[in-house]
Amino acid sequence: MRGETAQPINPQAGTVTFLFTDIEGSTRLLQELGEQYADLLREQRRLLRAAFQEQGGREIDTAGDAFFVAFDRARDAVAAVVAAQRSLAQHPWPGGRAVRVRMGLHTGEPTFSAGSYIGLDVHRASRICAAGHGGQVLLSQTTRELVQHSLPEGVSLRDLGPHQLKDLRQPEHLFQLIIPGLPAEFPPLMTRTGTPNNLPAQSDELIGREVEVGAVRQLLLGETVRAVTLSGPGGTGKTRLALQIAVSLKDNFLDGVYLVALAPLTDSNLLASSIAMTLGILENPTRPVVESVKDSLQPKRTLLVLDNFEQIVAAAPVVADLLAACPGVKVLITSRIVLHLSGEHEYPVAPLKLPEVGRHLAPEALERYPAIALFVRRSRAVKPTFGLSGGNAAAVAQICAHLDGLPLAIELAAARIKILTPQAILDRLGSRLDFLKGGARDLPARHQTLRQAIGWSYDLLTDDEKAFFRRIAVFTGGCTLEAVEQVSGGMGAPGADALDAVTALVDKSLLRQEEGPEAEPRFVMLETIREYGMECLKAAGEWESARRAHLLYFLALAEQAEAELTGPRQSLWLDRLESEHDNLRAALSSAEEYGDVEIGLRLGATLWRFWLVRSRMREGRERLERLLALPGAEARTSARAKGMHGLGTIILEISDFSQARPFLEESLSIWRELGDRKGTAAALNTLGWLASQIGDYATARSLSEEALGRNRELGEKRGIAVALNNLGAVALHQSEYAAAIALYGESLALRREIGDRRGFAYVQVWLAWAHLQRGDHAQATSILDQALAVLRELNDKQLISWALAHQGLLSFDLGENDRAQVLLEESLALGREVGNKVIIAWTLSHLGGVLRGQGQAALATTLAEEGVSVSREIGNMWVLPYALHVLGRQSQDAGDPVRASSLYGESLNLYRRMGGRRGIAECLEAVAGLAVTQADLTRATRLYAVVGTVREAIGALRPPRSREAYERDLATIRAGLGEDAFAMAWKDGQAVTLDQACELARLC
Repeated sequence: MRGETAQPINPQAGTVTFLFTDIEGSTRLLQELGEQYADLLREQRRLLRAAFQEQGGREIDTAGDAFFVAFDRARDAVAAVVAAQRSLAQHPWPGGRAVRVRMGLHTGEPTFSAGSYIGLDVHRASRICAAGHGGQVLLSQTTRELVQHSLPEGVSLRDLGPHQLKDLRQPEHLFQLIIPGLPAEFPPLMTRTGTPNNLPAQSDELIGREVEVGAVRQLLLGETVRAVTLSGPGGTGKTRLALQIAVSLKDNFLDGVYLVALAPLTDSNLLASSIAMTLGILENPTRPVVESVKDSLQPKRTLLVLDNFEQIVAAAPVVADLLAACPGVKVLITSRIVLHLSGEHEYPVAPLKLPEVGRHLAPEALERYPAIALFVRRSRAVKPTFGLSGGNAAAVAQICAHLDGLPLAIELAAARIKILTPQAILDRLGSRLDFLKGGARDLPARHQTLRQAIGWSYDLLTDDEKAFFRRIAVFTGGCTLEAVEQVSGGMGAPGADALDAVTALVDKSLLRQEEGPEAEPRFVMLETIREYGMECLKAAGEWESARRAHLLYFLALAEQAEAELTGPRQSLWLDRLESEHDNLRAALSSAEEYGDVEIGLRLGATLWRFWLVRSRMREGRERLERLLALPGAEARTSARAKGMHGLGTIILEISDFSQARPFLEESLSIWRELGDRKGTAAALNTLGWLASQIGDYATARSLSEEALGRNRELGEKRGIAVALNNLGAVALHQSEYAAAIALYGESLALRREIGDRRGFAYVQVWLAWAHLQRGDHAQATSILDQALAVLRELNDKQLISWALAHQGLLSFDLGENDRAQVLLEESLALGREVGNKVIIAWTLSHLGGVLRGQGQAALATTLAEEGVSVSREIGNMWVLPYALHVLGRQSQDAGDPVRASSLYGESLNLYRRMGGRRGIAECLEAVAGLAVTQADLTRATRLYAVVGTVREAIGALRPPRSREAYERDLATIRAGLGEDAFAMAWKDGQAVTLDQACELARLC
């Protein structure tokens, strides 16, 4: 039934954007609220109508708690839902409940009939809405294309991929609208493809594996089965079979089905890291990666597909450990070698079924055998007119028999049908098999056959193509065309055209093409083929030149990226380094193994910022420590200084200040010896930042000022910006807010000039904090929203955590405790993931303050105590005093004034040592409140007067959350002392120095 205030419909001809809405959990709300639900529903309708009508929305229908609205322009519809969701989030609902509304947008050209819109586009919009969760806004691809360049400020889109909507034949590509300040993380969509997964789409139907899929699926659904290994030689189709099984099990593992590609790995120690990377679990530098993986998976029902395990069989105990700790996790493994895990179920993958040798069958009957069907399909892919006939059927059957029904071998043979007849292929293949029978007899027969299939394919290449095939085998995890050209050139090889050669290798199924960053093509060898290529490379005596050319190419790439990571193209270069991470790992391992110390140090030292931004600090630390320990690495060269600086910076960023210092000091010493002015300035900046982290602000200021001067002499704009940021931090922590804002402003201007978006957002996070300390909440909010949007785009979890923490504190200041709790908890979770203990201590302490305000005393105390403990552990002196202060408040609330005074005293002395005047004022204010409860009203008045003087001097307004308690205390004091005595005590307090105030507080 149409709502009582629905507008008359004035249909728009042509394109219309439809909006459907629905309250999540409306039945539950009705049961909880009873008669009050009608008021809630009426208020919900009022808020939504206001938002929709403001943007020209035409209300088509309102049934129950759902709206159907039409808009002439897609961007108006987006603006309307943004306003609507914000209104719903900010509204004070009865009983503190949240009213969460799912919304769906789709654009089409419907038919208008009988007073309403009809057609498939209307149904599609409705189904899109139904797929979402309360508070979530979903867009179709059509709508997304219309609005992607005209989104409201700060609003962005997240690609959720294709989803099968109820009753609709074709999948719909869905996008989520990300609205700053509102929740952005939701459970999987309620669609048939809603299970989280990273399974690649398969373009072809799997041939001849119905029995295997059913059998392994049944095994994995058994209660006692935790691990199944698909075993067999390379080329049997284990990976393709595993993917088909995984797809069939998506509905049985609702927390996710994930493919973990292990082909690029050669180091067993990296298994846990690969699983973590696949699942989006950030490594914690302070504990083993496997522990983080276990923590994440322990409560979940998840299927992991561990593909190509044979290279890292030594990592089998990691799988056993994971299964023991995570009862809901099961693993499907593909491997040429059985792992021999306790409880492992081996499932040998046989070759595809073949007709009996010597049996003559009609073409139609032959094609029912999977091996023949696969050959025919792959042949048609390169030659669409190909088909079985009486003239070629026997030859095709013999080809498949000679190849033992192995899928990879069959596919390679079928690729030749473009230029050879089946009989010509058979003739060539036959001679090759005879040749291989004289090879190593200790190799499995099937492996001999597969090696021959690859070798035969290799022999069909031209000399130039063979050379490129061998060279490409040196790459791990794929490569770009540029990389092929540069490595080939670096080997001093004669130069055929790389593009022609790579194209030929793709055509002949020895390479496959994938899409890399910015749609740049990447070329990947199947691992089995790559192994063959490596053998050829070594047999040709080219391994050493290829290895070194590979190492030098990725050194050059990393050094090029180093400058780009602080410039306008940093997002692109982060993605490019991500795509080359396996090659970079291989290059670093090569440098270690072959003693290329100088090159290895240069490469490792250029990657520290990438490791930092992408939260791989543990891996970066271990790599640099190993490189710096190599024989010859002790030479005091620029490479050692740079490596020391990178290592020290990574360790500093995970809050291990005492261990970071020696590395940074040695880098400074070497650079000074070498007369490297730029390196010296960089080390001074980092040491200045370290000093500020431990509360040594005099040293921090001195080092940063020296760095500033040196960078100005050099004209190093980024170095100047970093030094200004460091000085801003010193001013901020010493309550010099105007100075901090000015310094941060200078830093921002320089970062904007050089295009350093991450650095700009980083400074914004702390500039917002300075504005927050002065009570300028609107400015702080705007700045944080801008910063967070950029940081999310860059996927910098560490800085996202800081931005969320500051948003949480802003909400806390404004008395929005529920929102503050949500933001701080999200920040804390990210801080724990990345292993930054400063963030952890900071967020724990402030979260304790929030929970104290919500009456959760026990939990607040626990968090505050943990914040104190972590702060003491790392020696961070600007978090510790605040943590002590929060714990003092908890003790005061618990009726323990003695412990409260002790904690306030320690906090106050730390603030005095560092010059943190706001912290001093807050400690004195806490003691003043304590004095009121003890009826010591004159002392309380004097202390409050001192606090007022300090706040006025530093420009820090009292936050809204504490004004009520302050005014209540003043009313109590006035009533107890009388106005004259109060005025006299207040005047006395205004004349008191800070040192005298500490004595008055009886804390010094």
